[in-house]
Amino acid sequence: MRHTRPARLALVAATTLLTTLAPALGGGPAAAAAQPPLTITNPGFEQGSTGWTFTQGTGVATNIPHGGSRLIYLDAGAGRKVSQTVTAGGPGTYDFSAWIATNGTGARFAVRVNGAAAGAVDLPNRSTYARYTVSRVGLKAGDRLEIAFESGTGWVNADDVMVSPAAPADPVVTSSDPKIVEMFGWAKRKANSWVQLPGTVGPLNVDERYPSGSGTGTYGPSYWAGYAHRSAYYSRDMAHQLGGAAVLGLHDENKNMLRAFAASSTATHTYFPVWAVNFDNRTYLSIDYRSSTNYVREVPAPFELVEKANEAYRWSGDPAYLDDPVLWDFYRHTTKEFVELHDARKPNGIAEGTGNGIFAGAASYNEVGTERLAESGDAIGSQYQAYLAMAALATSKGDSALAAGFTTKAAALKEYFNTTWSGTGSGGSMVRGYTVDGQALTGWGKENSWFMPMKRIIAPGARNDAYLAYVDQQASGSGRPGNIEAISYLPDTFFAHNRNDTAWKWMKYVYDQRDVQHPVSRQGPNGDYPEVSYTLVGQTVKGLMGVEPDAPARRLTTQSRLPSGMDWLGIDGLEIGGEPFALRHDGATRSTLTNDGSATYTWEARFPGVHTSVEVDGAAREARTKVVDGTTYTYAEVSVRPGTTVTVQAR
Repeated sequence: MRHTRPARLALVAATTLLTTLAPALGGGPAAAAAQPPLTITNPGFEQGSTGWTFTQGTGVATNIPHGGSRLIYLDAGAGRKVSQTVTAGGPGTYDFSAWIATNGTGARFAVRVNGAAAGAVDLPNRSTYARYTVSRVGLKAGDRLEIAFESGTGWVNADDVMVSPAAPADPVVTSSDPKIVEMFGWAKRKANSWVQLPGTVGPLNVDERYPSGSGTGTYGPSYWAGYAHRSAYYSRDMAHQLGGAAVLGLHDENKNMLRAFAASSTATHTYFPVWAVNFDNRTYLSIDYRSSTNYVREVPAPFELVEKANEAYRWSGDPAYLDDPVLWDFYRHTTKEFVELHDARKPNGIAEGTGNGIFAGAASYNEVGTERLAESGDAIGSQYQAYLAMAALATSKGDSALAAGFTTKAAALKEYFNTTWSGTGSGGSMVRGYTVDGQALTGWGKENSWFMPMKRIIAPGARNDAYLAYVDQQASGSGRPGNIEAISYLPDTFFAHNRNDTAWKWMKYVYDQRDVQHPVSRQGPNGDYPEVSYTLVGQTVKGLMGVEPDAPARRLTTQSRLPSGMDWLGIDGLEIGGEPFALRHDGATRSTLTNDGSATYTWEARFPGVHTSVEVDGAAREARTKVVDGTTYTYAEVSVRPGTTVTVQAR
C-alpha cells in the first residue's frame, strides 16, 4: 500500500448526537435537534475498525490518511472488501461520498439496499485522493443499507465517508448539444454531494495545521463552500455558489449560511462579517479568525452577501429575508455604517481596505501581490449591486422611501464610477483600483478587473465592449488565474453582457479541467473544489437559459443565451418558490414554458433586439420593447396557469 498525499481531515457523520442545533432563523431559542435518520459509525476511521467489517487483505492504517490520522486500505487482488451495514431510522434520499485513492483498476465504491445494488462507482487508476459519490439512494424506515469498498488490481486507500441529504430539486437538462447535458448532470450530482446532513456531529476548526480540528459540534443546514480540507464555508465562495444552490432547492442552507455571516457583522467587527464559519453555523473558523481585530476580511464580501440575499429571496420567496431582524440589520448596516466606517482615506462614499493584508481588511478579492489597494474594482462593483439589492428588498418590504433612496444611491455610484473613478482610459487603460497613497492602477487585476463588468457598473457602450474583450484576452493568455475557482467567474462576466459564445467557452474550459490537480495539493482535483460544480449549475440556468426568478411576486423572466451550435436547450424540474416548471429555448427567438405547479405565474419572455411581432401560442401580439443595462429587448408578458404550456415566438 502506497500513498504520497499529506494528511487531511475527516468531516463526516459521527455516532454521537448533540441535543441542540443552531438557533432558529427567527432568532428564538435553540431548537431540539432530531436525530438524523441515517448515521454512519466511525466514518473517518478515527476509531479504528469500529463499525466496519474487514475481509482478509484489508485493514486500518495511519500512513497518509486523507483526514484525521487513520484511513482504510485494501490490498491488490479480487474479493477484498471493507463494509458497514446500518438500518435506516426513517425515509429519505441520500448521497454517499468518500475520498479514495487507487493504484489499479477494477475497484468499486458500492451502495446496496436490502442486498440489492443501489449504485456504484467504478474507480479509476488515480493514486491521489479524489472524491467519489453514489447519488440519490432512496431509503425507507427499516431498510438495511450497505456501504462497501471493493478491491481491484491495485491497492485502494479510502477515508472520510460522508452522508448528504439529496437536494430537494433534481432538475434535468436536455439539449441538442450533449456537452451541456453531460456537464449539468455531473455538476448537480457533485454539488449535492457537498451538502451537510443537519444534526450530524462533526469536527470544528479543521485545517491543514490541525487535521483533527478542536472538538466537535452539531452541524446545521449548510454546504461546503471553500477548501474541502477545512471544516467551514467561506463568504466569498458561498456568495458565488448561492445561485446554483438555489437551483437545487437548497434554500434552508442558503438562508442559514447567510444568517450566520449576518450575525457576525457587528459593531465590534466594524460591520465586516467574518470570513469563514464552521458547519455548526455558529463558530468562526479559527485559521481565519484570531481575534475581533485580527481576522480575514475583504471589502467585496459584505456587499456580495447583501446582493445574494436578495437573489435567495427571489428564488425561494421566503419572507424571512425581509422579516428576520438579523438579516435586515445586516443589509442596513452594510449599505450605511459599513461604508461610513471604511471611507476615511479617500472620502468619496466608496468602502476602503487598509492595504495591510487580509487580516487587517483587504480592498479586493485578489489577495496576490503588493499593490496595497485602498479601493478596488471588485469592491465598488459589489457595492453598486448591494445598493440595487437593498432597493429591491425595500420595495418588497413596502418601504418606498428607502427603495427610492437606494435606487438614487446606486445611480449616483455608477455615474461617479464612469465619470471619475475609472478614469478616461479604455481596455487595459481603465482604472481598476487606487492604492493607499492615491495612485490609480490600470492593467490586469484579475478579480478587480472582471468584477467591474460582471457587476455591470461600467456604462454600456464601446468602453464596456472594449473592457470585456480585454478581460477575455488576458484570461486566455498569461493573465489566466492559476486556480480554477477564480476562472469560474468568467462565464458570469460574459453572460451578464450577452457574450454567449465567450461565456460558453469558459464554462467548457472549467468543466474540462475537472480532473486536473488543483494547485493546493490538499484540495484534490479541480472538480472537487465545490465552487466549480455549483457555478456550472447556476450558469446553465441563470446564464444559458437566462432565468430570473421572482417567487414573492410569482413572476419569472427568461432569455435564451444559447451559444453558436446549440440549437435548443431545455430543463425539467426547475423549481421557483417551490413551484416546478419546464423551460425550453429553441434558438434565440422561441421559448416554451410549462407550469407544473399550483400557482399562476406571470412570465416575461425576452428576446434580444427589436422584432416586428411576437406570437403567443401562434396568436400575434404587438411587439413591446424595453432597454435593460443598455440592451434592447423585445418581450411578451404572459399569465401561465397551473397545468398549462405557453410558447412565445419573436418574429
